[in-house]
Amino acid sequence: MREIITLFTIAIALSMDTFSLSLGIGTVMISKKKTLFFSILVGIMHFIMPILGNKIGIKLVEIFMLKSNFLLGIILIYLGITMLIEIFKPNEEPKSLNIIQMFLLAVGVSIDSFSTGIGLSAITNNLYLAVIIFSLTSFCFTFLGLLIGKYANRFLGIYATVFGSILLIVIGFFHLCQY
Repeated sequence: MREIITLFTIAIALSMDTFSLSLGIGTVMISKKKTLFFSILVGIMHFIMPILGNKIGIKLVEIFMLKSNFLLGIILIYLGITMLIEIFKPNEEPKSLNIIQMFLLAVGVSIDSFSTGIGLSAITNNLYLAVIIFSLTSFCFTFLGLLIGKYANRFLGIYATVFGSILLIVIGFFHLCQY
């Protein structure tokens, strides 16, 4: 049970940047079809990227003889700090998203799940349970962010990113303490 709670917590943290981006995109007129397509695309990328990261991460752990808890802790703290830094950078929202732009955005918000996949074996032996949780959570957060974005203030996106960043940093320190 603790493993599933940890996976959901990480999934929520990984989905906060997606949620934040979706809030911004949602404030621009986006069709229902594109809303569903983009949400599915982000969910798929959050399924694929941790698997790739895990396969590569296992090799890195073997090569550098690192403990996976240590590696995951460092990666999560790095991601959290990077997300906090991104808040202060000016960003431009796309006015009209085409399929290529949606794909690139989906890959961009899924990079953190790739990095998390590197240390995922420290959390669970069931990789596919983890990626299904990550995928479904990111799909839901993306879809919800796009819908709320139509009505919400952009300020909420900053709070979501800060919350997700802090969650990643706390979970990262938790894993470092286990090292």
